Amino acid sequence: MILYVSGRTDIVAFYTPWFMNRYKEGYVDVRNPFNRKLVSRIYFSDVDLILFCTKNPKPIIPYIVDIDKPIIFQVTLTSYNNDIEPNVPDKKDVINSIKEISKILGKDNVVIRYDPILINDKYTVNYHVHAFDKMCSLLNGYVSKIIVSFVDNYKNVRNNMNILNIKEFYNEDFKTIGTEFSRIASKNGMSVQTCFEEKNLCDYGFISGECLSVEEAYILTGKKFKKWKARGCECAQMVDIGEYNSCKHFCKYCYANYDEKQVINNVKIHDETSSLLIGHVKEGDVVKIRKD
Repeated sequence: MILYVSGRTDIVAFYTPWFMNRYKEGYVDVRNPFNRKLVSRIYFSDVDLILFCTKNPKPIIPYIVDIDKPIIFQVTLTSYNNDIEPNVPDKKDVINSIKEISKILGKDNVVIRYDPILINDKYTVNYHVHAFDKMCSLLNGYVSKIIVSFVDNYKNVRNNMNILNIKEFYNEDFKTIGTEFSRIASKNGMSVQTCFEEKNLCDYGFISGECLSVEEAYILTGKKFKKWKARGCECAQMVDIGEYNSCKHFCKYCYANYDEKQVINNVKIHDETSSLLIGHVKEGDVVKIRKD
């Protein structure tokens, strides 16, 4: 099993003590987001690989040596300021944390997500090109792969349209981003790709790839995994242990937060000692052990 920590919230940034408690206890519970009475129990003895996805890896760095599993970090690093990403730490600090992790795990196990790209009067295509160039130069030698995506029309995006003021992408914009990002990545010894995007930019030098392919998972674990049918992409199948509406970054483009009041309420009922990220297992819940 590949554990995804997490696409639904930033567990590393805000809930590392809880995660390490679960790791020491040997199991974690996750509530089904579509059927709240169903709870999956996952034993870490059944976990073959952990994929951490975060905007702030710093809190978990001291504990990496305590995790006796193959690890991949996907760190989302963008060029937006706090008008778009209100509570994301200073990007210089994030870059320093990425370098620390790369020294521990090796650069092939640390992936950057420049994700998502949106454009408006402030964050223009040229702005992104310059920011991408600076990011790659600072991470030269510490990262080998970058994944790019473009903003989608999520509920939270629609709710924050007065802040985001998103402009439409035209073919010339995609061409510039594809050509320039490819050139910059190559110059710094990195590859750049999209995953499950309508515009894969391969015509402009991007490689074709997945966030985590079944081939990569096999190399790290020696086990064969199915492709993630629930996502419709070609990534290896993973199990997400996060909870929607629980990330305190409050990024205005986020798909996983769509009700900020609910985020605040969920944070209040988080308990570091609970088996669930948010709240506790209740009477009437159906708990089933998940193996894959």
